[in-house]
Amino acid sequence: MFGRKKKQEKDGRRSVKNFGRRIKDLLTRSGGTGEDFYESLEDLLVEADFGAAAAVELVDELRENRNSSSGDWTRDDLVAGLKDIIRPSLKTADLTPDPEKLTLYLVLGVNGVGKTTTIAKMAHRFHNESSGDIVLAAGDTFRAAAIAQLEIHGKRVGARVVKQNHGSDPGAVIYDAINSAMSQGDKVVIADTAGRMHNRTNLVRELSKIDRIARDRLGKAGMYRKILVIDATTGQNGMRQAETFHKSIGIDAVVMAKYDSSAKGGLVAAISRELNLPFAYLGRGEGMDDLVPFNPDIYLDELLAGD
Repeated sequence: MFGRKKKQEKDGRRSVKNFGRRIKDLLTRSGGTGEDFYESLEDLLVEADFGAAAAVELVDELRENRNSSSGDWTRDDLVAGLKDIIRPSLKTADLTPDPEKLTLYLVLGVNGVGKTTTIAKMAHRFHNESSGDIVLAAGDTFRAAAIAQLEIHGKRVGARVVKQNHGSDPGAVIYDAINSAMSQGDKVVIADTAGRMHNRTNLVRELSKIDRIARDRLGKAGMYRKILVIDATTGQNGMRQAETFHKSIGIDAVVMAKYDSSAKGGLVAAISRELNLPFAYLGRGEGMDDLVPFNPDIYLDELLAGD
């Protein structure tokens, strides 16, 4: 029974891969015309994690933009039409540290999305860009494993780690990290945080407190950015996470971890369209160099590719 369920899940994942290819197949079956075509296109958009609301809006806009005398949709026309509608909502965020100030990145996200790995990749990237000495703040004090993991990554990327004991006040860790960076002339602090969404009220209260501490201590002497990490494989749960964190603390940029351009890439467009949040990076592999800047045009080309 268990093996059958796992096979069904695997087959389900395969069925939604390569959104562009599925559009091509749809046009072949439907001829690119009629209500059945538009309804099937809505279904494809939902399956690709655009979300139901965004799928309906996109198809409605395609209908409105398509002159009735233009004939059936061709693949090139449809891809161009989708790009024209989606592209304006895709925004990028430049997270390059300020060379003249201390830059604090508060990294947010639920447990398991890849926060700590993303922090290590950011530190590696900034180190290679000669952004100055980097401090990692072990702000997820509720999990001893998170502190230990951050220490391992710190040694790997050559970053100093500020920590306290398991169960300590996370705000105090962030405060200490900022003080330490200021006293030693470091230019970048990347802070880990807890992500216990099953206890949302306490999490929001804790993050709001950390946010106040960071703002007060950093003041005008630094640059402060709040970065949300989302697991690309979580589907519309990623949208709900973005809504919760943005409403609670305000998000400056999103990093999409575990991203595969052939999978459910519509989540990027959905978050951009619904929440007006910019994307900074896509995590495209396990290596330290696999955190790449988000490029809207490359994203759309890969998402809608038919091969």
